[in-house]
Amino acid sequence: MPCYDEQATILTVIGKVLASPWTAELIVVDDGSTDGTRDLLADVADPRVRVLRQPRNTGKGAALRRGFAEATADYVIVQDADLEYDPAEYGALVQPLDDGLADVVYGSRFISSRPHRVLYYWHSVGNKLLTTLSNMVTDLNLTDMESCYKAFRREVIQSIAIEEDRFGFEPEVTAKVARAGCRVFELGISYNGRTYAEGKKIGWKDAVRAVVCIVKYSGTGERVRRLVGDVPAAPAAPVAAAMTGDRSDRDADRHPA
Repeated sequence: MPCYDEQATILTVIGKVLASPWTAELIVVDDGSTDGTRDLLADVADPRVRVLRQPRNTGKGAALRRGFAEATADYVIVQDADLEYDPAEYGALVQPLDDGLADVVYGSRFISSRPHRVLYYWHSVGNKLLTTLSNMVTDLNLTDMESCYKAFRREVIQSIAIEEDRFGFEPEVTAKVARAGCRVFELGISYNGRTYAEGKKIGWKDAVRAVVCIVKYSGTGERVRRLVGDVPAAPAAPVAAAMTGDRSDRDADRHPA
């Protein structure tokens, strides 16, 4: 759970996450909050919660990179620290993972019959455009690449080098799981979007960066980066190797997200 200045919602979200029977651990990465969020996190006593503190605000991608490295449960779910996404839906989100069908599961806000708050038309247009551009270079047929709700088998996400520090994480990780041959599933989720007055942080500059990331992390973009020597640090283990682990070993000591 990346968290930055979410004093109004952080304890409520933590309570919802811990109420899920799928929650084995909750890693909250406070990304340099200055509004009192850190004080609230210091009072959380549940042993399943670990709070990691970034020395300054570096962005959602940087917070996720640190959280992924610390995860120990079988499945890893990205959960924002606001109330836009509902932890009660974890069971549906991880089911394809638990059934051994998927390596990655996306929660889509655009194919669901579940409740949706009606907000920003142009945001929805922008999301669909970015998803279409991403699909064109990844050859996936996602409906919501920008969705927060992404669930991974832990060994898969820990074998991917996350380079983006901000919201570019979404197109970056999508490109990398596609290029690695991960089995990607998608299912509908509810969405209680918030306004900028309520704390929404993503803006038009992040949309521009998303386009850059779609190109940068495409197959062609990666080949160009190798030619100019712009190669990310190697992950702990290749994704392909991570996906061929013995499932019986994982089932013997399974933990939820």
